[in-house]
Amino acid sequence: MIRVAVVRDEGYFGVPVRVLLEAKPDLHYVGTLPFGNDLAQRAAELWPTVIVIDTEYMVSQVLPIAAELHATIPSCAMLLLCDPAKRGMLPPRRWAGGLNFLLKDVSGAVLADSIRRLAAGERVVSPLLQAASLNTDRGLSTRELEVLGLAAEGESVSDIAGRLYLSGGTVRNYLSAVITKTGARNRLDAIRIARKDGWLH
Repeated sequence: MIRVAVVRDEGYFGVPVRVLLEAKPDLHYVGTLPFGNDLAQRAAELWPTVIVIDTEYMVSQVLPIAAELHATIPSCAMLLLCDPAKRGMLPPRRWAGGLNFLLKDVSGAVLADSIRRLAAGERVVSPLLQAASLNTDRGLSTRELEVLGLAAEGESVSDIAGRLYLSGGTVRNYLSAVITKTGARNRLDAIRIARKDGWLH
């Protein structure tokens, strides 16, 4: 039996993942958790085989949470449902963590098959998302977007450094690079520009 947990934004209604999963006898839905900073600890109590992340947050904002999930439950695979129309929801070009990517409007059959493949140790990345990612001009690196995403959530430099296992100086360097690349006046302006351009939620 494959244990599946769903992670969703509070108040967000997208793909009815739970309904799609409950129709499959070999997939056992173990619960839905809200997307947030304490997700790893709460997910660990459910011990899922696969976590399906259905969120409106951008990939750069999901990566720190995914890293914490991977560190807390190393055996658990993670599947992020993405909207290819939003540039910030495309897979990063380089990331070694356990995150996999599928379209938000995927059918129940494809979702179930992908979960089974993940449980068997395979990687899953939608070819459409992969192609869109390769064809998108990213002004900022994945790591820069990750740092900016945490800053947008109100995290301090020291908090960001702790969550991403970086030094405070490195975090400041990333933020300075983001401000320069976006032509922003300061960090808040860079966050505004990244949101307007579809890289942050």
